[in-house]
Amino acid sequence: MTSSRCSGGANSSAGLTGQVSGGPIVVLVGPMGVGKTTVGQVLAARLGTTFRDTDTDIVATAGKEISEIFIDEGEPHFRELERQAVRTAVAEHAGVLALGGGAVLDEGTRALLVGLPVVFLEMGVAEAVKRTGLDAPRPLLAVNPRQRWRELMEQRRPLYTEVARAVVSTEDRTPEAVAEAVLDVLELKNA
Repeated sequence: MTSSRCSGGANSSAGLTGQVSGGPIVVLVGPMGVGKTTVGQVLAARLGTTFRDTDTDIVATAGKEISEIFIDEGEPHFRELERQAVRTAVAEHAGVLALGGGAVLDEGTRALLVGLPVVFLEMGVAEAVKRTGLDAPRPLLAVNPRQRWRELMEQRRPLYTEVARAVVSTEDRTPEAVAEAVLDVLELKNA
C-alpha cells in the first residue's frame, strides 16, 4: 500500500496540529526496520528541530546493543528499559521522536502517547524481510522471519493503530517521500 490515511486512533479526536504542551512535535511508531530512524531524521531536518530515538537511548543507558540486552538479561528487562526511555523522552524531547518497535506493547506507554501527534509507519511482510534480513541485529526475528513477522504484526498492528493519529505506508517510497506524507497527514507542511 502506498497511501497515507488518517486513522480513527485514540488521538484522532485531538486536532491534527495540536500536541501536548512540551511534548514531541512528531512521534513515529511501527515495526522494526520500517524506517522510523531514517524518516525521523529527515523530518527533524525539514522541521528545523532535533531527532531522538528511544532505542539509541536504551543502548546508551545499558552500555550494550539491544540484541545483547535480550541475550544477557532477557526481554522483560529490555521492556523495562524501554518503558523508562519512552517516559523520559516524551517528557524531555520537543522534536521528532522514534519509538522502538515493541514500545506500544506497554499499556503505560500507550497512555503516554494519548494526545501526541503519533504516526504509524507501516510496511508489508516482503518489504520487512528485505529490510530486516537474517543478519541484522534484530533479536525477535532470528528464526523463520516471515512467520515471526506475521505474528509480531498480528499482535502489534492493533496497538500501533490505537495510538496513531495517522498511518503512512513506507512501501515503495523514499525516506523523503515518507517524511513528506507524515508532514501532510499531520498538517505540518508550513511548520
